[in-house]
Amino acid sequence: MTRISLAAVSTAALLLSAAPSFAGTIFVSNEKDNTITALNSDTLEVIKTIKVARRPRGIVLSPDFKELFVAAGDGDIMDVIDTKTLEVTRQLESGPDPELMAVDSKGDIIYIANEDDSLVTIMDIKSGEVLGEVPVGVEPEGMGVSSDDKYTAATSESTSMSHIIDNQSRQLVANILVDSRPREAKFTKDKKELWVSSEVGGTISVVDTSNWADPKSWKVVKKIGFEVQGVRPEQLQPVGMDFSLDGKLVFVPLGPSNRVAVIDTATKEVKDYILVGQRPWHGELSPDGKKYYVANGLTNDITVIDVESLKAEKSVPVGRLPWGVAVMP
Repeated sequence: MTRISLAAVSTAALLLSAAPSFAGTIFVSNEKDNTITALNSDTLEVIKTIKVARRPRGIVLSPDFKELFVAAGDGDIMDVIDTKTLEVTRQLESGPDPELMAVDSKGDIIYIANEDDSLVTIMDIKSGEVLGEVPVGVEPEGMGVSSDDKYTAATSESTSMSHIIDNQSRQLVANILVDSRPREAKFTKDKKELWVSSEVGGTISVVDTSNWADPKSWKVVKKIGFEVQGVRPEQLQPVGMDFSLDGKLVFVPLGPSNRVAVIDTATKEVKDYILVGQRPWHGELSPDGKKYYVANGLTNDITVIDVESLKAEKSVPVGRLPWGVAVMP
């Protein structure tokens, strides 16, 4: 029988205890509390509650995961949180009533929807310098940057449009009519489609962008509706949208229906409806793509969904009126 020395056992134990933790962090913006809840993604325990400016809604991480950007709508400011120290380290002059943002792939530029001014503000992240302001429709909200950083899509709630901005010229180059009160716009990774959610219209508009060089030629080719037995149609309000890592599914929180729809991107058909907490607006996938976290505004919690089984596993309390979610490894 092989003998193992006490010293070897002790050394192994020390190495194990010193091994780094690979737990990620889930960030949730709490509109009512003016806070960001940071949770350990393994234990789902609250690590810290971070005080920010008034009415935090949209949150987005830098590509290197070192900073979290928080749009404080009533504070007319963007707080920047160091994800290591979990402290607000600086503020960016975002313009009035920022709501949602998108960051380019290099982490150099952030695009901000300024709802009150009907503008998209383009800002250098490091310096905070405003590089440009692009007039769009009334009440801009959703922001999506294409995978090659060539275009940014913005939605305007009251104009019922998705606006396409050329990121090099910083000019508006196309307007696409969708359904009532569009909320989010996201390009597929292959740049062949743009998906736009419309809260009041109750649909997802799929825009054919295959003629990538000519945004004026882009057209809506499919509108995806929702139907749940026992739920009134007006309660099926698509807001956030999140593609699975392989791009085969889209998760769509449906607001007052208390459901998350799961859409097959190939067939453009709803595959499933997952019951969650009350009034889910936005969610986010875990970096490994195995979990989907959705914020439930009226039950003050997040629901954890298993992506493989499409089952809700548990709900975890956060702050009051949770709105946005961001997840880092």
